[in-house]
Amino acid sequence: MNLYNDKYARYELVKEMMDTVGVIRSFDRYQTKDIAARIASVGQLLMTGEGSSRIFPAKNAIRKALTWGLDVSCFTEGSRQAFGYDLSGFAMFCASNSGRTKEVILLAQKLADMGNDNCFGLSANTGTLLEAACVKTFVLTCGWEQAVAATKSVVEQALFYESIVRHIAGSVEDMDVDLLAGNVETALTQPIDHQIVQSAADAPTIYFAGYNDGLAEELTLKTNEITRRKSDFLEGTYAVHGIEEVMDPRDVVFVVDPIEAEEEKFEEVLVRGVGLKVVAIAARDTRFETIRVPDAGELNPYVFLAAGWNLLVEIGIALNINLDKPERARKVGNELIV
Repeated sequence: MNLYNDKYARYELVKEMMDTVGVIRSFDRYQTKDIAARIASVGQLLMTGEGSSRIFPAKNAIRKALTWGLDVSCFTEGSRQAFGYDLSGFAMFCASNSGRTKEVILLAQKLADMGNDNCFGLSANTGTLLEAACVKTFVLTCGWEQAVAATKSVVEQALFYESIVRHIAGSVEDMDVDLLAGNVETALTQPIDHQIVQSAADAPTIYFAGYNDGLAEELTLKTNEITRRKSDFLEGTYAVHGIEEVMDPRDVVFVVDPIEAEEEKFEEVLVRGVGLKVVAIAARDTRFETIRVPDAGELNPYVFLAAGWNLLVEIGIALNINLDKPERARKVGNELIV
């Protein structure tokens, strides 16, 4: 994928994916220093939003917080379900790129009405209903996206949340955005084997398996939006615990950052058992055909996401799909009209 060939460059989606490199490079990791201290003093953080504004940004932060053993408890939930929770003792982040997402705004308004003064917003727009409902709203630098599928905003939101947990953990200095930007650019532009692309284009269902950190789950959503193919997220070893009964040998499973100890079981059940194709997206060699990306250490999920985008663009182009405009999906899923 690149911006030098018109088959890619004519799509806003591709331009916005490539814009991500600059968004990462210019990201200010210190902008969250004060808010991180405030969240640490509360001790509990819930990150809410709908779709891509929540899946990878929030779950990536949660995985990091748990891995590093932070004293702050981090959670995520959809806004409607969170509406029924007792959130009086929580700090809240409500993410909505448009600032108009109905479920998110109603939850923020509920917290304001109950006197929770630790409800914050994260948006790509200013002067929004979300901003009016939150104590403070942070505005992304990436700007409003033209393509329906969110891309660069997802990465900036994830960096924003990760910088919060890194400030709390004392590791924000290790967040090397220059190195990450270069690795993401490599993953976005590296060639994807034609046979992998064609196998996915021909598959009745494209599966993504991996950690419950929002990454494979986000790529599953992007598969629906970009390729119009049915897709499913298989958390952890879910792929070898029953779903193989209904898998089709024409299906493809992309395993993101596979756990080495689980590779043999995936091969036994999916490759030899079902007879389907398994492809890894990883920073190391695996026993499967592998889309190999540069190793960015703890920041690897962003690089894997970029490689996944690259793959999905190639599949979409192979299927002759308008990458910018799905037939049914909307840019703002459920807008609050006042």
